[in-house]
Amino acid sequence: MSTLQSRLADVDQRIDAAIRDAGRSADEVTRIVVTKFHPASLVRDLAALGVRDVGENRQQELTAKRAELTDLDDLHWHFIGQAQTNKARQVRAASSIVHSVDRLRLADALHAAAPAEDDVLEVLVQVNLTDDPGRGGVAPAELDALTEHILSLDSLRLRGIMAVAPLDEAPASAFARLAGYAERVRAIEPTARWISAGMSHDFAEAIACGATHLRIGSAITGERPARG
Repeated sequence: MSTLQSRLADVDQRIDAAIRDAGRSADEVTRIVVTKFHPASLVRDLAALGVRDVGENRQQELTAKRAELTDLDDLHWHFIGQAQTNKARQVRAASSIVHSVDRLRLADALHAAAPAEDDVLEVLVQVNLTDDPGRGGVAPAELDALTEHILSLDSLRLRGIMAVAPLDEAPASAFARLAGYAERVRAIEPTARWISAGMSHDFAEAIACGATHLRIGSAITGERPARG
């Protein structure tokens, strides 16, 4: 626990420094701890250290951890991985927020999975910052249409945009383009102001380009266990 606490403190200090360097306010940025492949006990330890936002990439892992940690009812669970439409009901049931809506069919499936008329799920549009259509995210040319479609679904609340920086491009350049895409989304829905970007190795660049939600994994959690 002491090692986990020191890593968390170190990352938070670095986040604070990046926020100051960018001339921004600390209350504009949320740190999400990604616990991919780690046991639910790590999430419990993080919660004891004050962490309230955790992220998962896989639906099965998210569902299992939530089931094991039902007493931690003040956590926000962020689903940040690629979702299959046939798993939309499970994703919706286990998630507080879904960052990775990247196609019309997935938006429709999440909407159809609403358990009640007044249940609203917060979502972000994931945009692909590469030229590879096999990567997760909507193509920039289709961003406006997906944004407008999500806004037509009353069980979804669009909060903003998400992306992963390409491996073969400087993060600052990629996040600058993402900031431009975020402006396009805000032009359609002014309240959709979240920008989910930045991981362990590039969160400073993301903060400089306006990121509001950082997805930090190994810099806080340590090396991931082997995938089971």
